[in-house]
Amino acid sequence: MSERRLSESGFPIKTVYDAADLPADLDSRLGQPGDHPYTRGVYPSMYTSRPWTMRQYAGFGTAAESNARYHQLLTAGTMGLSVAFDLPTQMGYDSDDPIAHGEVGKVGVAIDSVEDMKTLFDGIPLDRVSTSMTINAPGSVLLLLYQLVAESTGVAGPALNGTIQNDILKEYIARGTYIYPPKPSLRLVADTFAYCRKEVPKWNTISISGYHMAEAGATPVQEIAFTLANGVEYVRAALAAGLAVDDFAPRLSFFFVARTTLLEEVAKFRAARRIWARIMRDEFGAQDPKSMMLRFHTQTAGVQLTAQQPEVNLVRVAVQGLGAVLGGTQSLHTNSFDEAIALPTEKAARLALRTQQVLAYETDLTATVDPFAGSYVVEAMTAEIEAAADELMARVFAHGSAVDAIEVGFQKREIEASAYKVAQEIDSGERVVVGVNRFTIDAEEPYEPLRVDPAIEAAQADRLARLRRERDGGVVERALADLRAAAEGTENVLYPMKEALRVRATVGEVCGTLRAVWGTYRPVERF
Repeated sequence: MSERRLSESGFPIKTVYDAADLPADLDSRLGQPGDHPYTRGVYPSMYTSRPWTMRQYAGFGTAAESNARYHQLLTAGTMGLSVAFDLPTQMGYDSDDPIAHGEVGKVGVAIDSVEDMKTLFDGIPLDRVSTSMTINAPGSVLLLLYQLVAESTGVAGPALNGTIQNDILKEYIARGTYIYPPKPSLRLVADTFAYCRKEVPKWNTISISGYHMAEAGATPVQEIAFTLANGVEYVRAALAAGLAVDDFAPRLSFFFVARTTLLEEVAKFRAARRIWARIMRDEFGAQDPKSMMLRFHTQTAGVQLTAQQPEVNLVRVAVQGLGAVLGGTQSLHTNSFDEAIALPTEKAARLALRTQQVLAYETDLTATVDPFAGSYVVEAMTAEIEAAADELMARVFAHGSAVDAIEVGFQKREIEASAYKVAQEIDSGERVVVGVNRFTIDAEEPYEPLRVDPAIEAAQADRLARLRRERDGGVVERALADLRAAAEGTENVLYPMKEALRVRATVGEVCGTLRAVWGTYRPVERF
């Protein structure tokens, strides 16, 4: 008899499930689609009236190159854009800063000022396209640049629709592109909530992310437990800033991974919705149903892609995307098959989009809502994941708060232990990875990756030099002084920040001004 298989989260998967495995209170746990606790989906009709938003994550090199890719994706049928920024932009440095050397335009597009942002979205109707920006510590800066570009084309803030990731807490846990310490970072998040409620009301002000923790090795239970614990922290920060829960909570959104373990992933998404609905209603007293809905974007699992036999990734991505749809995602990015090697080629990006279009238009997935409802195995897994995530969140809050747990390295240690276990299983062959430790081939077919021109860094430096020559330096200095004064006080910093960006202060200058006031986060090493 074969050894009993364990789920990604560590609980046993039974060979056969039956009615005895269903929770006794299944009806109350399920509810109806669009009703509390939203296990069956946040909208009554889900995909039967329209499919999920199909996004493609793109951005590389210069703003002009990325703009060309966006137009290609829109022509191919993409419904929403997801912008990737290079590391200097993510860290709040200009392209000509010495610390940016060698990284300009490498993992995303370089954005130094409003002029770059204008080029990035040239010819794109910002009142008709939903834009998601993967940016965290400088999230408010890039949002304001986007708003300024929209205003320059006659599109007002209330017409804009999109998301900034703006989730700084997961950076301390798993990713590392933080700038400021946690306390001022949370203030910046709360200021963004307040600003968007008034100025950009349809914008999703944060995408609380479990994706990057999953990519670092978190199990499904760890992914949702740590993500929802961070969500609680953001809600508490907004309440402490004087905001009412139903004024900001409807614009919160989440970001999860979709792995190849389809059944457990479906259960994970359903459990996450149920937990968040309970937290928002019972702990924070939310009254607006939209405050209790866990709306989320999903990206297929980049960490599961392989450089060996990369075409096999097309199959992995299709399975992962299927899990996201069966789990009730609101938008989806499917990775390109060549992302384990380099930035996606145009053909690979188009195939990734076509994967979603096949799921939406050639299958019957959009004909009914929550097809797994009542499934013995999925309902049992949902209950197990919910219970395990509740227990893990309790361990986080035993430290005082998610930030307190971060400061002592709790989440990071837990994720690292899981990642190490997976690495051991792959090395031993216990965990099969097709093309890597089983079903290998003697010689790989040649592949020509997309390459970023190293001359981009010099070109960006020239653009910056020209901008600084042509702008009014005195006006910029005064605007940055106003921003510094706001940061030193209690004023919402986004208003003076927007004015500084309007007069062509750079991303690095704005972030540098806040660094001078708030400092730079340095993690405490513990051995």
